[in-house]
Amino acid sequence: MQKKAPQPIKNRLVQGSPPIGCWHLEALPRRRQSMRSLCGRGNKALAYSRDAEGSWFRSLFVHKVDPRKDAHSNLLSKKETSNLYKIQFHNVKPECLDAYNSLTEEVLPKLHSDADYPCDLVGNWNTWYGEQDQAVHLWRFSGGYPALMDCMNKLKQNKEYLDFRKERSRMLLSRRNQLLLEFSFWNEPLPRKGPNIYELRTYKLKPGTMIEWGNNWARAIKYRQENQEAVGGFFSQIGELYVVHHLWAYKDLQSREETRNAAWRKRGWDENVYYTVPLIRTMESRIMIPLKISPLQ
Repeated sequence: MQKKAPQPIKNRLVQGSPPIGCWHLEALPRRRQSMRSLCGRGNKALAYSRDAEGSWFRSLFVHKVDPRKDAHSNLLSKKETSNLYKIQFHNVKPECLDAYNSLTEEVLPKLHSDADYPCDLVGNWNTWYGEQDQAVHLWRFSGGYPALMDCMNKLKQNKEYLDFRKERSRMLLSRRNQLLLEFSFWNEPLPRKGPNIYELRTYKLKPGTMIEWGNNWARAIKYRQENQEAVGGFFSQIGELYVVHHLWAYKDLQSREETRNAAWRKRGWDENVYYTVPLIRTMESRIMIPLKISPLQ
């Protein structure tokens, strides 16, 4: 009886049963595809699980925003107005503070009564808690930089203003200023009746984070409107950059405490704080008392 020639190894593996511990060669592509499918489903399940649990993980990182296609001053400031703000900080000799206030209250209203000056007083304060013997002034220039230059050129020709500056300089230790724009989502600072205390909270941000700050606060400002405490929000354009100023009004320090505590009980406020804190380099709070001439009382 003639014996059949043994089949080549490759045919035996294709047609016969695979040896223990080996894959059938024809089945390998199908098995690999099946494994990829299982892995794909596993990855989706893992992703779903991570999403379900993942708020804690995502919270370890600051949300990213879309790449900027314009200057943040254009993206964050109000489009319907072209207001420019100037804030000044005057550090006064302690023994001269009363004389400084009297001189300021005498001269500034006269200067701003002239309709030719495209400049409005927004607020004038002394710092109560924070840097002592300090005056803070906020102006609005309706018309932006052209209005600012127009006002400055006119003041250079105003003898009363020049005499005022000369006398004031003898009372000062130092002074500094910034030019600001207002955030589009904040209230515009309008005159209000008193008595109130004002808090100026100043945040110095990490460079490149202004858009992300604006994105978060655009959602969060609604949590701070019930008691009408939000006065104005600004960011610097000239002077020290990546600086944000938030101006708040309260009846007194106890009212401030109660209002701030109430915000923490609102769902969403804590998330804003969580995502904006990593953007901050330093922060400062001033409690201020308005001068008699201040439109914000």
